Amino acid sequence: MQLVTTDILEFFTQPNAYRSVLILGASIVLAYILSKFLADFIIKIAQAVSARSDKESNEERFIRLRQVETYLSVSIAVIRAAVVAVVAYVVWMILSPVASSGAAAIGASAFFIVFAGQTLGTILRDVTAGAIMIIEQWFNVGDFIKVEPFIDVSGVVERLTLRSTKLRALNGEVIWIHNQQIQAAHVTPRGVRTIAVDVFTRDKERALTVLQELVRAVPTGPTMITKPLRIEKPEEWGDSLWRITIMAETAPGREWLIENFFVNTIKEVDAGVRAKAKRTFVYEPIARYADPIADKKFRRIVRSDHS
Repeated sequence: MQLVTTDILEFFTQPNAYRSVLILGASIVLAYILSKFLADFIIKIAQAVSARSDKESNEERFIRLRQVETYLSVSIAVIRAAVVAVVAYVVWMILSPVASSGAAAIGASAFFIVFAGQTLGTILRDVTAGAIMIIEQWFNVGDFIKVEPFIDVSGVVERLTLRSTKLRALNGEVIWIHNQQIQAAHVTPRGVRTIAVDVFTRDKERALTVLQELVRAVPTGPTMITKPLRIEKPEEWGDSLWRITIMAETAPGREWLIENFFVNTIKEVDAGVRAKAKRTFVYEPIARYADPIADKKFRRIVRSDHS
């Protein structure tokens, strides 16, 4: 430590030391302003892409726009690092006559060793983990994820960089997590879970009238039931029995609105009615997950198992 202090004092006693410090300070300010300007420009582009993806109904285009938004988010940190590296290189070339002295070189080497040992190791581990997640496309901006090995760390991905991931929880909390801490991620594409409720009736018209009234009582919103419940076309099951399916998209963690609130509401319709012939719904409602992609994948597995 004493040797480093001596080297620094010797550096400032050189004729051009103060000029070098001024150049270094001005370069830092310039790098910050330039990187912030470029980052703000990219953020505006990302916001425009995000607004367009929110309105996109085509699934493939939606996924592509989400990926573009993710790449833009990552590029912010990359561009900032590139700007700082370029400015640092230019400053080094300008100050090379001063920095080439033996004392300054020793002092700079000692500083770099301390800095690298305390900082660069952690950053490199984050960058390596972030690069792997991005290359393998673990998740995109706009996806809802639950992070392992943590119990309560979950939310919508607002920003993804090589070093860290920013999440927005359902209660509004902002969560920052180092990429090296993410051991696994449970991903909910588009940030919603699809749930279906099946009911069985012998009086189709009466059941549809009751369901339409119940559907209007379910609260909707971005963090609740994301869209109004949709009643599918009744399906005849024979012997005057009809199956009616109600589709719902919920924010993760809000499944209870369908599995408990809505299902219990349906049950209350026939509360106290003992005779099945007089009930609107013959059996208790069945709530189930109905993600179309999962159905397609499992259908392929079942087919292969029976082939």
